[in-house]
Amino acid sequence: MLEVELKYPVPDLAPIRRQLSAWNARPCGRQHERDVYYNAPHRDFAETDEALRVRYTGGDCFVTYKGPKIELKGTKAREEYNLQVESGAACEEIFGRLGFQPTAEVNKLREIFELDDATVTLDEVDGLGTFIEIEVLAEENEEDAADRVTALAKELGVEGMPLYTSYLELILSKQ
Repeated sequence: MLEVELKYPVPDLAPIRRQLSAWNARPCGRQHERDVYYNAPHRDFAETDEALRVRYTGGDCFVTYKGPKIELKGTKAREEYNLQVESGAACEEIFGRLGFQPTAEVNKLREIFELDDATVTLDEVDGLGTFIEIEVLAEENEEDAADRVTALAKELGVEGMPLYTSYLELILSKQ
C-alpha cells in the first residue's frame, strides 16, 4: 500500500475544520497518539529513509513500517505497513532484545476526518505546532492519488510550502 500525502504547518486549524464540516466530511474523532520510533541495529533508518514505530492510541497499539520517501507529483509517498498488536510494551521489549533502539517519541492530538477517498488530519504536535495532513492510500493509480491530495489542499485553502519531512525528522532536528 502506498501512502500519498501532503503536510502543511498551519497557524489555525479552525478555518479548515469549518470547511471540512461545510463539505460534510465525516468526523472520525479526536485522539492522542504517542509514537515511539526505533532504529535498527543493522542499518541506520535516518540514512535509508525508513521508519519503524510503535503507536499507542486510545486502548489500541500498532506497529508501522514506512519505506523510503518517494516524490510523486509534488507529494510525498511511502510504502506503509501497519499491524495491530495486543501489547505495545511486549512489542517494545521484543524490539529491544533484537537490538532495536528507541530514537524519539512524538506526541500529538489528532482530529481525523474522512472525505471520500481522502483522510484529513488536524494535528497539534507537542513541541512543533499545528499541522494539516491530507492523505490518500493507493494500491494503484498513484498519480491520481497525488492529484487528489494536491487538489484537496488547494480547495481547503491551505497556503505555503508543504513539508516533506516527518514529525520524527522535525523533532530530531530540534534536539
